[in-house]
Amino acid sequence: MPALPATTAARLRGIASGLLTAALAVAAHGAGDGAAPSGTAVVLLAVLAATMGGLAATISRTADVRVLLGLLASGQLIGHLLLATAGHSHGEPESITPAMLAGHALAVIVGALLIAAGDRLCRAVSRVATVAARAVVTPIPSRQAVVVGADQPLRSALLLAASVSHRGPPVRQVR
Repeated sequence: MPALPATTAARLRGIASGLLTAALAVAAHGAGDGAAPSGTAVVLLAVLAATMGGLAATISRTADVRVLLGLLASGQLIGHLLLATAGHSHGEPESITPAMLAGHALAVIVGALLIAAGDRLCRAVSRVATVAARAVVTPIPSRQAVVVGADQPLRSALLLAASVSHRGPPVRQVR
């Protein structure tokens, strides 16, 4: 029995990546424009979050921080483009400052590190829990009970006896 199936760890990593992508995109555009996205922009962000989460869950190398970092950074770039396409303005192009880009980069780096650390911690805790469960729960030895005789007839014999008809022709007609 594996400590934590790879699919479970990948699903958790995918959920965290998708939610972080959407949350950072909403926070950045909300801070830049002062309003949260609505309508089409929300739907596009939901599709983006699901796509990024699916990619993080299916690509086996996303457990590596560098791959996860690239995935989250591309999610931020695509999120920015989607929100701009949906008509949600991010202020003037001049409002994109180096401080804002540094904030995005820092958030992506910290997010990737936290997701990778959470993945490793989840695996470690599940391994410990599996070992502890194996130590506490000992297997029960299986012995087959052999029945030599019984005071009750077998069920098949009872069904056979019930299926035999005891009815015959009338006595008058036999003589």
